[in-house]
Amino acid sequence: MFNVYIGYDARESVAFYTLAHSILRRASAPISITPLMQSQLKGLYNRPRGPTESTEFALTRFLVPALSDYSGWSVFMDCDMLCRADITELQSYIDRQRDKAILVCQHDYAPKTERKFLDQVQTKYPRKNWSSFMIFNNERCKRLTPDYVNSASGLDLHRFRWLDDSEIGALPLEWNWLVGEYEYRLDAKMVHYTLGGPYFDEYRNCHYAEEWFAEFEALTRPRPAHPA
Repeated sequence: MFNVYIGYDARESVAFYTLAHSILRRASAPISITPLMQSQLKGLYNRPRGPTESTEFALTRFLVPALSDYSGWSVFMDCDMLCRADITELQSYIDRQRDKAILVCQHDYAPKTERKFLDQVQTKYPRKNWSSFMIFNNERCKRLTPDYVNSASGLDLHRFRWLDDSEIGALPLEWNWLVGEYEYRLDAKMVHYTLGGPYFDEYRNCHYAEEWFAEFEALTRPRPAHPA
């Protein structure tokens, strides 16, 4: 079973369902998908939302190891993504880096804009977007206790100051391809509408928007039954 947690924000609920659909219909093995919803974390998460937290799951993502009982491997991703490949392909990167605590796409870029979806400030910091797609080796992430997640600064969490750099493994960038920041890439496996998804009017014509709408259509319209 491949365990996937997806950040959930009420303002982007359509993004969660469309992403989950895109993952499930391309997967070649059983997938467990869990929405990371603050309303379901009341016993674990109690910190007030900070001014730079652009989504409800900005910091709750770091509870994934605790939610996984610090066992096995778990994937976390932002909801504003679209899966274009079989997510179980990630297993090969896990198998080669079992000594790491976490695997991420190690972006090295400066955001092009000052604002993003819903006119929110585009916060800039080193290791920007590393935490938007993470594979946790849960047993090696025991430092992420609920108490720590509730008290550590957002920058300490997102910049992985709870780890030694040697514990951070790498994934190819095509598993977190930043729409609007990177050029169009035909073979991107997971595209990330980091500036804003095509479900917002301002981004309806962004790269990969047609694919997102096709996925949404496949989700919402029942397919005809196969002939007997």
